[in-house]
Amino acid sequence: MHLLPIALIGAFVLSSSVAAPIPTEADQITPDAGQEVRAAAELSLPTAPKAKLAARDDNATQSSYNVKMTAYNAVPGQTDSDPYTTASGAYSNPEVVAARSRDLAAKLPFGTVIAIERTAKDTPSCRYSKVEHLVGYRVIADSMNARIVNHVDVLMPTGRTVAVDGRMVNPGIALGKCDQVTVRVVGKVDIKNIPKTQTELVRLIEGTELARL
Repeated sequence: MHLLPIALIGAFVLSSSVAAPIPTEADQITPDAGQEVRAAAELSLPTAPKAKLAARDDNATQSSYNVKMTAYNAVPGQTDSDPYTTASGAYSNPEVVAARSRDLAAKLPFGTVIAIERTAKDTPSCRYSKVEHLVGYRVIADSMNARIVNHVDVLMPTGRTVAVDGRMVNPGIALGKCDQVTVRVVGKVDIKNIPKTQTELVRLIEGTELARL
């Protein structure tokens, strides 16, 4: 696939993140039979061997970068005709996937696991606190449109909504576009064997399964 409060969608070249940084309400999935099919597809992840996290070294895994952040959904209007396949070839799992701009490819290659942090207060254009509970740790598995730079795009579920100014909207719309965002590298996983859930990803990072090279 491809062409993400941070949804990692113009011309798309092996990229499944947004072409425009902020998804519009026209791209939002409304409750219908099609949404139920898509939501079911998001939960029907292929079975794979147990994932392992490899942290390269203390300096590498503690690298931090100040970036801008948006969010996107795995729908054709924000990606390409194959929204469920990321630029890396991994499944577009909104539990764990994020995209990054191509200028960050060397710093955040596919398989990099990041923690996303923003301590600044929300603004009308950035409502990170509204979607923070959906972000968690993320695996870089997707790439953004070539015209976007210094950017991370978080994949959000199509079937979820959050409250913003009295309305229920998709988390990608709720987030908006944020600056003052820090992404911190915490490890790396095999792009062909990405954890399916936040629970599994947290266990790899914070538990005893962390394997150092």
